Amino acid sequence: MNVGRVLAAPLGLTVIALAGCLSARPPPNEPHPNFPVPPVSVTPATVPDSAADAVPRVEPRARKGNPPFYDVFGKRYYVLSSSVGYWERGVASWYGPGFHKVQTSTGESYDMYAMTAAHKTLPLPAYVRVTNLQNGRSVIVRVNDRGPFVGNRIIDLSYAAAVKLDMLRNGTAMVEVRTIDPSAPPAGLTASSAAEAAAPGAPAAGVAAAAISPVLFVQAGAFADPANAERLAEKLRGGSYGKVFVQDDRIAGRRMYRVRIGPVPDVAGFDRVVAALERAGINDAHLALD
Repeated sequence: MNVGRVLAAPLGLTVIALAGCLSARPPPNEPHPNFPVPPVSVTPATVPDSAADAVPRVEPRARKGNPPFYDVFGKRYYVLSSSVGYWERGVASWYGPGFHKVQTSTGESYDMYAMTAAHKTLPLPAYVRVTNLQNGRSVIVRVNDRGPFVGNRIIDLSYAAAVKLDMLRNGTAMVEVRTIDPSAPPAGLTASSAAEAAAPGAPAAGVAAAAISPVLFVQAGAFADPANAERLAEKLRGGSYGKVFVQDDRIAGRRMYRVRIGPVPDVAGFDRVVAALERAGINDAHLALD
């Protein structure tokens, strides 16, 4: 997965210029024709020892890459006013040699050996902890680019970060992304409990950094009314999604009924279910833990 070329805004299209580079990527396994295919036969030893985790520090908001909103491929993205308290689960991809030294959205040069990442809506720069939910490995990266804009990918990691998460060969991994507030005391650098809202991507209460090999599901919806949850579950049970069930949880004193599918064993299984749900008109499905 690759990043870095400038998107030209056609006349008449409502686009807020990023005053720099706006990242765009080709679909998985379809590299940009002008760049080489990232190698997949590399080992962690090829990443220099200097590729330590990014060290969070207070930085001013970048002058480039932070418009109120921008449009890519017909979809509008709103840049968040703050990164504090943000986290999500989903599929990560990575970008490498083809875009080494290409300008990022902040105007900096992309360094495939640095611990960096691209994100669609976090303010730039931002710091996040990324945990590979399939093996428990975790890294801290500095977000200084925009993307990925392909499929349901939530973050694009540098080559070095992908190696440390052991996701280089597969190209993708199911991950948890949690922002780090550099202005907070040291305790703020660890995963904290958070109440899960009904909005897609929000985590469950009391969940800390992901354990190794957790059971993963696709969440198709969350409801306060159990009848609405059962109605959606019955609709989905008529399709070929896999096992569909309703999970009853209490979040911050509220009872929530979550419609889930799975478990899903890998990214391919997750993509298959999400694509089927989108065809059924459900566009906010996301990754969830047991």
